[in-house]
Amino acid sequence: MGMWAPGAKHVAIELGQQQIALQKEQRGFWTGRLEAPAGTPYSIHVDGDRIPDPASRLQHDDVHGPSVLVDHDTYAWGVPWTGRPWHEAVIYEMHVGTFTAEGTFAAAAAKLDRLAELGITALEIMPVGQWSGRRGWGYDGVLPFAPHPAYGTPDDFKAFVERAHELGLMVLLDVVMNHFGPDGAYIHRLAPEFFDDDRHTPWGAAINFNREAVRRFWIDCALMWIEDYRLDGLRLDAVHQITGPGSDRFFDELSHAVRGLDAGRPLHLVVEDERNEPGLRESGKYDASWNDDFHHAVHTALTGESGGYYASFAVDPIGDLCLALERGHIEEGQDRPRRKSARGAPSSHLAPTAFVNATQTHDQVGNRALGERLVSLADPAAVEIAFALLLVCPYIPMIFMGEEQGARTPFLFFADYGGELGEMVRKGRAEEFAEIAALAGKVPDPIALETFEASKLTWGDTPDARHWRETTRACLAFRAEHTTPLVASGREDVKVSRTGDRALYARWTFAAGTLDLYLNFGGVGRFETRPDAPQLAFNVLETDPYALSIEARAK
Repeated sequence: MGMWAPGAKHVAIELGQQQIALQKEQRGFWTGRLEAPAGTPYSIHVDGDRIPDPASRLQHDDVHGPSVLVDHDTYAWGVPWTGRPWHEAVIYEMHVGTFTAEGTFAAAAAKLDRLAELGITALEIMPVGQWSGRRGWGYDGVLPFAPHPAYGTPDDFKAFVERAHELGLMVLLDVVMNHFGPDGAYIHRLAPEFFDDDRHTPWGAAINFNREAVRRFWIDCALMWIEDYRLDGLRLDAVHQITGPGSDRFFDELSHAVRGLDAGRPLHLVVEDERNEPGLRESGKYDASWNDDFHHAVHTALTGESGGYYASFAVDPIGDLCLALERGHIEEGQDRPRRKSARGAPSSHLAPTAFVNATQTHDQVGNRALGERLVSLADPAAVEIAFALLLVCPYIPMIFMGEEQGARTPFLFFADYGGELGEMVRKGRAEEFAEIAALAGKVPDPIALETFEASKLTWGDTPDARHWRETTRACLAFRAEHTTPLVASGREDVKVSRTGDRALYARWTFAAGTLDLYLNFGGVGRFETRPDAPQLAFNVLETDPYALSIEARAK
């Protein structure tokens, strides 16, 4: 066993009543031989303090107690899996704790057939690295190698992945490498050098990626999830907060390590980058980035909201949607109304598969005070057309869990902190929306169990849910038969033009054929159809205020 604690004077492993002293080696590493069976609890002693292992694969209980030795090789994998290429990705973002009433890996696995049957091909699991308490979004994790125990055991997660693969679903995991949560991050005690005192993130101390040991910690974490759990890839949260000396080297080393695995399946790396920077994708080392621009254009077009980060997109949302369909990102470094500084760089040279588009995400729903989904904020008929647009156009679509059935249950911000920290989170959440008079006294308590319970999906078979599932199925069938093969052939050109105040026409030309799309978002648009072309249409009568038609033609 080895660990990095360059400033420590004494480091030992505690097994029961026994302490095994580690020896300090070069560059601040401590090493020693540890022989014990899987399931054995252990702790780390650093200069007299007992702490869990920051790289713990499993905890005996909460984040403050002993860690447990795990032997990943004992799981009997039985399903052969060779993966899927990235251009086939139709992503379903899932929070395990609220996806089912039980909130476990096992319960989620039992419902995966419903997603595969609709044409979904990939799952993106919100972070599972253990955090303090039983419930939370997962972005305040402090033990990034250990599955959250409220969801189940390591073997439960492996069984979930195996069931997904059996159904043809890729599994990507959202990982947080830019900060640690506020309770239970004992890595501060073991190695304060892990952090950069000169920088901070919005969520806590910034991480010092100029240290080789720090980069290795996160790379080992990534490789563990991919190798031991047989994941198909990772989504890196908020890479715009992975900055400073060493950050570029980290991205190169991480990609090199993942791409160098002999996994027997394609491995995919996705980032979230608020800067709209194309560099990581240009290098070919990262497959795609979340594209909030598309979401913002759709959201402002359907709701009319204009506050906060929606301000620049609310000026001309249909014009912006044209840009998103033609170029990928909307903000590419140009001056924009209601924006103080430019953001982004040109991105139209990137393949459509370099952009993960969504009309809802955990961020955009959950960061609202009341956690409303888009279908609760706008005309459901308009939302359905936006959803169809997402699913059929050439960019990689991502569905937020429940969206495929028109779910109206909120997705709220929730946590499970006690004492002073719980009060701080409760107060901070209320203050975040204090200036909005309509929300006075209505912001749900993020610490209350009821807030978590209210965010759980319901799985009723109502006529409305069946209608939304049929829309999802029809769109994804069209995508699989026409859009995906065209995208795989390579894009040659794209032209998008407005056909009305709230209508547009888009043509994507690929090596193997073309896609023609007509969209009406609440006005009078021009629709043309060709009887000899495969077509999917919604509400194309002239009297329909919201409509979409898409046609595919092979060369």
